[in-house]
Amino acid sequence: MYIALISLIIFVCLLLALVVLAQNPKGGGLSSQFGAGGTAQLMGVKRTGDLLERLTWGFAIALMVLSLGTQMVSHTSGDSAPVRSVNQQRALETRVPATTPAPAPATPAPSTPAPAPATPAQ
Repeated sequence: MYIALISLIIFVCLLLALVVLAQNPKGGGLSSQFGAGGTAQLMGVKRTGDLLERLTWGFAIALMVLSLGTQMVSHTSGDSAPVRSVNQQRALETRVPATTPAPAPATPAPSTPAPAPATPAQ
């Protein structure tokens, strides 16, 4: 599902780029060079501009919705742990020192026997 959404996002991005390149605020743009010259005469320049503007808004909104959808799909998938950034992984790996020191044992257990005092030779 995630791969399908990503491929759909790429397709919408390409369509959005083509629609943005095809329009011009003055009404000319590349639309007449891509075979839309006949439709501009048939529908009028104003109607073609409206169509391109609506397509631009539609593709932009679809891009935002699909992007949010990929975020929701990645969090609801059956992964054991969510995908984290490098900084989040490092923050989780570092150990924070305890704020209160651990209580010292009442009687320390000797780990090695104490050496016997040496007697001086006479």
